[in-house]
Amino acid sequence: MQESPLITKSKAFALEVIQVCKVLREEKCESALINQFIRSGTSIGANIHEAFYAQGKADFISKLHIALKECSETEYWLELLLESGYYTDRTILDRCTEIKRILIASINTAKGKERIAIP
Repeated sequence: MQESPLITKSKAFALEVIQVCKVLREEKCESALINQFIRSGTSIGANIHEAFYAQGKADFISKLHIALKECSETEYWLELLLESGYYTDRTILDRCTEIKRILIASINTAKGKERIAIP
């Protein structure tokens, strides 16, 4: 069975978040920012992975919604890290946005007619 691109991308993103947090710790970034960022950034993939073992369509959609919320939170922490100057490589924010768009499209597909908007 081929692994979902969403699972692959979210896992790669989580590993990148872990690496960024290592750099942030070395740079003496605020530990509260690092902790929030690593929790939300790694939670995206965990919730996506869990969605693929859902007990039904509603559970699948619910897990993807949780992943979307975590992705949105991660986007916020990244914006703070970038705008505060603690981190300067904006490509991670682009990858976060890409995952968010895929999640939204996946939720819309799973729901059928009912759609959510891309913020």
